[in-house]
Amino acid sequence: MEYADEKILAFINEAEKSQEPKDICAGPVRVGQRYYEFEEQAFFDEKLKVYMPKDFDDMPEQQRKLKYPYEQRPQIIKSDETGAINITLSLIDQELDDESVKELTDGMKALIKRANPLHVFYTDGIEQVNDKPIGFFEFKSSALDEFLYTIMFMFEFEGETILGTFCCPYREYGNWREIAFQVIRTVSIVKGEEQE
Repeated sequence: MEYADEKILAFINEAEKSQEPKDICAGPVRVGQRYYEFEEQAFFDEKLKVYMPKDFDDMPEQQRKLKYPYEQRPQIIKSDETGAINITLSLIDQELDDESVKELTDGMKALIKRANPLHVFYTDGIEQVNDKPIGFFEFKSSALDEFLYTIMFMFEFEGETILGTFCCPYREYGNWREIAFQVIRTVSIVKGEEQE
């Protein structure tokens, strides 16, 4: 009888999960064991908008230097309270137009593959988001004490390049992957006449 109870409980849990909202723009969503609320945030002089978890904060300077030891660290690093899950955005002084996004994406992936042959690569491609091509690829890498899951994405912004990443411990990958892609799909660029 106990086994049947466990099966019923598992069925109820699965049913509850399928009822939960999955759209980050429509209210809180469950990621793993907790709920996150997302809000649209503006970056780079209010010209780039992206939905981010409300409780992700700017990573403290000391932590930034440890996690991104090179000088050219991302200008924007939003992270959870542990610093393990983060979303970054970098405005890079490299010319880019929409037609060259695929070429840049393929080049970046090849560069990372050459530099780190042990990385495991998954999907890659171009997503059309608000009439903007966004190139992406995802991979698993090893850090000091665990594996990491990363999505790298890039697109044209005012003639230059935005390079973004989503990164979390690989053990959290199943919980975060779809959510991270939803974040990327909320990218919107405010045109001059739309600004207040």
